Amino acid sequence: MWLITTLVAAIGVTILWHVAPKIYKLEILSLMLWGSSIMILVDHLLAYDGRAFVEMETGGLITNSIVLGIVMLIPVLIIWITVLIIKKPKKNIEWR
Repeated sequence: MWLITTLVAAIGVTILWHVAPKIYKLEILSLMLWGSSIMILVDHLLAYDGRAFVEMETGGLITNSIVLGIVMLIPVLIIWITVLIIKKPKKNIEWR
């Protein structure tokens, strides 16, 4: 299910990228989310053993796969916010 969560986030951010102002640098967030979606898809394909392709439970520390998907999005959002803070948008300020 974390594959679905990441794909939904990637699609949503891509749509916002084309609608929102460019100062939010959503192209960076979109690229990171699509990269992680492809990475998770390849992981699912390589580890597929005939069971359900999208599972609701995991065998790890976080047992709910939706919560795992959201937790996986947090570092991506932190990196994106850090990029926004470092590359502040420069506005043309007129001094009178």
